[in-house]
Amino acid sequence: MHTARVSLVIVAAIVARGASGMVATPARVARAGLRSRSAMRMVATTTTTPGAITPDAITVDQPLRVLVAGGGVGGLMVAKALRQFAGDRVEVTVLERVRDFKLFGGPIQLASNALETIKTVDLELYNKIEAVATFTGDRTCGIKDGIRSEWYAKFDLLTPAASRGMPPTCVVARPDLQAIFLEDLGECVRCGAGVASYERDGVTGVTAIMNDGSKVRGDVLIGADGIWSSVRAKMYGEPMVRGPGATAQYSGYAVFAAETFCDPPDRKETGYKVYIGPEQYFVISDIGGGQMQWYAFVALPEGFIPPTDMLSYIKNRFTKWSPEIHYVLDATKIEEVEQRDLYDRKPMVLRSWVDGPVTLLGDAIHAMMPNLGQGGCQAIEDAHVIAQELSVITSRAEVPNALRRYWGRRLIRSATVQGLSRFASDIIIRGFDTPCKISFTPEFKMENFNYAGVVTRILQPILPIFFWVQFNFLYSGWKNNPVLPESFPPTPGLETDMLD
Repeated sequence: MHTARVSLVIVAAIVARGASGMVATPARVARAGLRSRSAMRMVATTTTTPGAITPDAITVDQPLRVLVAGGGVGGLMVAKALRQFAGDRVEVTVLERVRDFKLFGGPIQLASNALETIKTVDLELYNKIEAVATFTGDRTCGIKDGIRSEWYAKFDLLTPAASRGMPPTCVVARPDLQAIFLEDLGECVRCGAGVASYERDGVTGVTAIMNDGSKVRGDVLIGADGIWSSVRAKMYGEPMVRGPGATAQYSGYAVFAAETFCDPPDRKETGYKVYIGPEQYFVISDIGGGQMQWYAFVALPEGFIPPTDMLSYIKNRFTKWSPEIHYVLDATKIEEVEQRDLYDRKPMVLRSWVDGPVTLLGDAIHAMMPNLGQGGCQAIEDAHVIAQELSVITSRAEVPNALRRYWGRRLIRSATVQGLSRFASDIIIRGFDTPCKISFTPEFKMENFNYAGVVTRILQPILPIFFWVQFNFLYSGWKNNPVLPESFPPTPGLETDMLD
């Protein structure tokens, strides 16, 4: 099935769940034929003299000044892509709140669509990431019975990628990934520079207001500052509230996670295992370097305060579950376990992602549940499209329309992935149970013959079909070719047939 048709079919269900009405102003025409690479001046943007007039034309002498709020994967990627595509015609400054990059959130999964996007931006960057990655998409992955340790359904990550000439899914340690980007971006990343808000400077231009009250002026501001984005709060007039009362919605689940050194017997053969059971599930993945990462997803009320010994709490929650789960738990130290509530957002289909020269990227606009491992991947796709759109304009007056084209190209695909991620989370916790089973030896036995157990068993032969559709959709649409009706003319000088 054609990617656009699959996207439109799936997003209809998502819109029905998250909002009503038709999609707001869409956009047109992807950008290809990108300019050759040139060295980027690594100059930190500073405040400009009040009243200073910025020329409209974008040139090497008067480059487009792009401010990026947030130095996560999406923020670093958009800075890299802009430098790669536009060279000296763009001056990028990444404004990161933290003073030092530290290990946070554990390893990140880069699915095939994200890796292919990175290869398209810069093959050298991809090669550096490949050198430190642990590839799991070429191994056995799937869902297991959380009690009996039996395979319930396997999903094929390799074939949809290999058939398109794409690399398999991998995991990368976050510090390694950050180091690769920071080595390349250098001084254009400013730490200890959190963005609190912004002010638009007339028709073109924007001033970022920093946490310390200072101001930084640019021509574009990209909010890549996460689910609790201050740029988003300003754009939509939302309160800056975390937790209960926030505009982001609590998923109903908390996740407990840890990384531990251990060597399960099936480590070399399996990449990603999901153990299902009633109202909770457990995930184990190889992350390289002799380490395994595990996640325990548990249905809990918002604001739940975990006990000091979270490891014992999880062991008790998963009592009588698979020995494979307790193998990694027994290898874990108490201080290695972390917990956080999971929030996401409904697809933003009725409101623009653009406020003149300001737009949003990644979790700031389409935060999603982690079940598909697509949060960072979709931020990378955002970065690619933004860089394509901004790198081909020749004047500052074109910025708002360039950002609206980015919004139009990313709207349906990101909304679909958001919906799929939430659907996968809900069905695993609320819909799945231990599958019912009939045994004849050594004696006749009927196990878990309740409604949920029977439904879980009935769904077993259907899931591989669903996985096939899901991964083919994810891996086929990474170019984000426009699928919405036309609203804006194509940028002069670009051939649309170069998209294929």
